[in-house]
Amino acid sequence: MSSHAAVPDTAPDHAAVPGTAPDRVPDTAADHAAAPDRRRWTALAIVMTAAFMDLVDVTIVNIAIPSIEHDLGASFGAIQWITAGYALAFAAGLITGGRLGDIYGRKRLFLIGISGFTIASALCGLAAGPEMLVAARLLQGAMAAMMVPQVLAIVHVTFPAHERGKVFGMFGAIVGLGAVSGPLLGALLTQWNLFGLEWRPIFLINLPVGVAGLFLGLKYITESRAEKALRLDLVGVALVTTGLLMLVYPLTRGRELGWPLWGHLCMAASPLVFAAFVAYERHKTRRDGSPLVELSLFRVKSFAAGVAVQLAFGVVMGIFFLVWTLYMQIGLGWSPIEAGLTGVPFSIAVSLAAGISVQKLVPRFGRKVLQAGALAMMSGLLLYIWVSGRYGTGIEPWQMAAPLVIMGLGMGLIVAPLTDAVLSDVPREHAGSASGLINTTVQMGNALGLGLVSVVFFAVVDKTPPTSQDAVGRVFADAFRNSLWWVVGVLAVILLMMFALPARPGRHIEAAGAGAADVDTGAGGDTGANEGEKPDEGEGKDAGAQGGRQPALSH
Repeated sequence: MSSHAAVPDTAPDHAAVPGTAPDRVPDTAADHAAAPDRRRWTALAIVMTAAFMDLVDVTIVNIAIPSIEHDLGASFGAIQWITAGYALAFAAGLITGGRLGDIYGRKRLFLIGISGFTIASALCGLAAGPEMLVAARLLQGAMAAMMVPQVLAIVHVTFPAHERGKVFGMFGAIVGLGAVSGPLLGALLTQWNLFGLEWRPIFLINLPVGVAGLFLGLKYITESRAEKALRLDLVGVALVTTGLLMLVYPLTRGRELGWPLWGHLCMAASPLVFAAFVAYERHKTRRDGSPLVELSLFRVKSFAAGVAVQLAFGVVMGIFFLVWTLYMQIGLGWSPIEAGLTGVPFSIAVSLAAGISVQKLVPRFGRKVLQAGALAMMSGLLLYIWVSGRYGTGIEPWQMAAPLVIMGLGMGLIVAPLTDAVLSDVPREHAGSASGLINTTVQMGNALGLGLVSVVFFAVVDKTPPTSQDAVGRVFADAFRNSLWWVVGVLAVILLMMFALPARPGRHIEAAGAGAADVDTGAGGDTGANEGEKPDEGEGKDAGAQGGRQPALSH
């Protein structure tokens, strides 16, 4: 977890501003602007491209699932693990990746991450079987966890404070573009069947992008690291990863293996591992003040509730997007391009509502905007359940448009302002740690949701095994509607938890803590507060709330 997030830009900015004397610390926007690094926009293009590559890779796989299943003979359990494995490895590595960047250099970790991500993408594209693809996806997620946390940290030390608002606005646009283009790009590449490779180009397309990012990054990105020596909490990393695996792996493989006893025992024991993690983090805090997770944050009611909301929201996303793909492509027999185009209204609605909620609605109505978003998503899901039942297997894409737009509008009202709401009552010296923990929690929820697909979707499929394509359609439609009822239930819980959020997001985090939040949301981690350091207040005024807000959209 990044300590530099919570300290003024001193040593790192010397590197970012060629010609600055070693004994002079630029401490105002004018100082930063006096000798800007002319390479900073090239560096920005490089790290944003890497972030875009990761964002697309999260969404591009779902649309190619039927092709992967057919080509590799992959079981549904393997399919779940191909998606959940990436999310799990990414979640488990985010915190560690941010801390490693602080210790060994953010440029170095970014280059290691993009190199490993590119190699893992090649292994995914060349996979000879489902086991190799699962292993490659785990590696890909782990390398993304090394690469992604460095993106915002590099931006933070490369750009002067007065430019960061514009830069994070660009980051938000990249997030929206990734959400829209991922499914479409996956659909096109799978549909075109380039060189007879079927689904493989969805991974192989990362190779030229990754190689270019590596060589350009070597030339144009400036190195930076935390000023003070930091320690990596390896025991904490091992405990939290073990706890996650004990919970998610049995959920993902249990159905395929006949729900063995060891799976139930692992899931039952996982809370004990998490309890051991909490106990160790308390010990680590007392011993050297460098825990993996700052546990004192959970004493803040709005933060504790907000993390629970983020976890539950990740579960919603993990369930919905996988069962939606299975329903359209396997149940209804739609082509990848038809399924990809069906999702465009949803993505556009998310982007539009996200912009309006942050700029217009939240400043006026506060928490009610997020609650309205949860209600809108529930309404869209209920309409989707009705439409699916009304039209059956003969449903057309345009008949799905209304529920998808309503759902997208609801999601946009939630995802953009949620981080600010969660951070409102958090002491500003802990803003970096808090925002990083939020992003990590979302990924954990996503992995858990993907694992739960075995329970909410395939349990229905297994009750009445289909014997014909018509029967497949009916059974998958029933399973889809059953899954949506579960998602509605989780959203109802989210709606109730939102009452613990502050009525209006506090301005102190947006003003004084943004410098911390914008770096660490991807990194997920410890702050300089452990060493008694505080963020530069002048930076936060220029960076605004966008630093803490936009990264929450990234995954």
